[in-house]
Amino acid sequence: MAEGPIRVNRRTVLVAAGGLAVAGVGIPATLAASSEPAPPAESPNRRPISMAMHIHASFSEGIASYAAHLDQASHNNVDVVWWTDHDFRVAAHDHRRVVHFDGEEELEGQLAWNWSASTEGTLTASGADFVDSPHGMDDPPKALRLTATGDGTFWYAGTAWNWTHTGNISDTTLHLDVLPEAAGTDATLIVEIALSHHPATGGRPAGQYALRYRVGAAERRAHSTDGLLGTVDLPAAPGQWRRLTLPLVEDVRRLWPDLAAGDNSLRGLRLGVHVTGSAPGSFVVDRLVFDRARRAGQAGEDLRAEVLRAYEDRFPGVTHHRAYEVSLVRHLNWFGGDQTLPAFPTPPYRNNDVARTEQMIDFLHSHGGVVSWNHPLDVENRESLARLMVERNKLGADLVEIGRAPLDDHLWVLDVAARNAVFFTAVGVTDDHDGTDWRGAAERHITYVWASSTDRDDLVAALRAGRAWFTDLARYRGALDIEVDGRTAMGAVVVTSAAELTVRLLATDLPAGAALELITGTVDLAGVADLNPATESTRISARQLRQGWHDLRVEPGAGAYVRTQVRGADGRILGVSNPAWFLRSVSGDGIPPARRF
Repeated sequence: MAEGPIRVNRRTVLVAAGGLAVAGVGIPATLAASSEPAPPAESPNRRPISMAMHIHASFSEGIASYAAHLDQASHNNVDVVWWTDHDFRVAAHDHRRVVHFDGEEELEGQLAWNWSASTEGTLTASGADFVDSPHGMDDPPKALRLTATGDGTFWYAGTAWNWTHTGNISDTTLHLDVLPEAAGTDATLIVEIALSHHPATGGRPAGQYALRYRVGAAERRAHSTDGLLGTVDLPAAPGQWRRLTLPLVEDVRRLWPDLAAGDNSLRGLRLGVHVTGSAPGSFVVDRLVFDRARRAGQAGEDLRAEVLRAYEDRFPGVTHHRAYEVSLVRHLNWFGGDQTLPAFPTPPYRNNDVARTEQMIDFLHSHGGVVSWNHPLDVENRESLARLMVERNKLGADLVEIGRAPLDDHLWVLDVAARNAVFFTAVGVTDDHDGTDWRGAAERHITYVWASSTDRDDLVAALRAGRAWFTDLARYRGALDIEVDGRTAMGAVVVTSAAELTVRLLATDLPAGAALELITGTVDLAGVADLNPATESTRISARQLRQGWHDLRVEPGAGAYVRTQVRGADGRILGVSNPAWFLRSVSGDGIPPARRF
């Protein structure tokens, strides 16, 4: 898919014929003469490909559907979406199985279910009481009586620990025992399921859908819709227990035939007694069962693949690939590989132990692909994170989420790691769970790679090699690169004995008032004795960029690296390249094969 805001042609983006190189240790880069450089050499296969790399949809805990994100990608000219749903949520591991209505808080294993009350309209009385009798047909000792009088709805909403009641509805059927005590057309029980957000379709606006089961008002099952609200009427005779079966996907499909019904999450669940005309309503409920038929072992991933097949042809301009956020260690995104789900602990508590995360990264590497260390500052400060980068070699990760808030702190860590020849690919992300407005979100970085196609293997290879940069989705969509000898050196390690080199910097389509900044850094392997960047910054104005690129001479010295960033007129950083390293020699673990120049 073409990038609308980017105006890049072969002359401006493809690799230069002359040699490029890097800034030296503590030595400011010397700007090249202002004469017109030679045009770049042709390289017809590579192109800039934009990617949303951290995206959660209906197999995660947010409101987003896959359709919502694909619609956002299409409207924002993003070529690729990686689906990084949480691994244990895809498998519904230790998700809620049953609620017995034994109290306001109810444990299943070690995980709690809680209820909270609210009202709508004008009620003269309402209540929720856990009673010894009556109770469900085979579920002692208690049940829940919900009552209301007046004109409105008394709601009782349930939530499980860490949203473990939510998740995709594709294989989910609910069962609920109900005893209507005071019911009729003016007093009904409502079971409401909050579904996912979808883009505008079928004459309906964009928004979050809701499915309501209305119990006791009709003599036969009936379906009706009012925009994004779908209602299923269910008969229930007063004074008799009835076990309701609620086939969620089947009813969504019947209510909105144009939706991909399986692309919905059971985002929320609440029970309500709705009354009108001062009528009294009273219902006893018991034994709510979540029947998930296809989640054991690897089956959840097979189910996700099945749901995504509904979108094979609906958004032809967007390529999308399945991935995971591995979530019960320090969070890791896993791109490529065979997508074998790891073993999950019970209960599903996150373990931030460093060694445990390293072991998980080793496991994921054994199954192929590349691994990203996500939101690395969530349990660290920048100093402790920099220490981990140096002492534990970024835990073995291939990628690190640098393009996210607080950006300055993440870039500080990037420069400490680069100074110590800790090689990884810096990526930028949205980490979006809503699918409502990518451009307006606080986290809105996307990652570009130089690749020949949007095929999964090509993208993974580019990420592994570091041929990547990230930008602010809404404010900068240009191309960045660092080139040496007519080839991309961004992300690469150049071992050289040269006293001086020429580096070609690419930066296209800078916004008005923006400038390119060259960050040059020492690579002296200072280690934990000096956990600080050793960098200098050189400003390159838009007028110094000739057709998007600029040549400069640098001295590698004992070891150096260079990266670039685009700074807007307001001082904000809008785009960041990955470094290129220039070293005399390499020791320790050496150069990863994909980074050898």
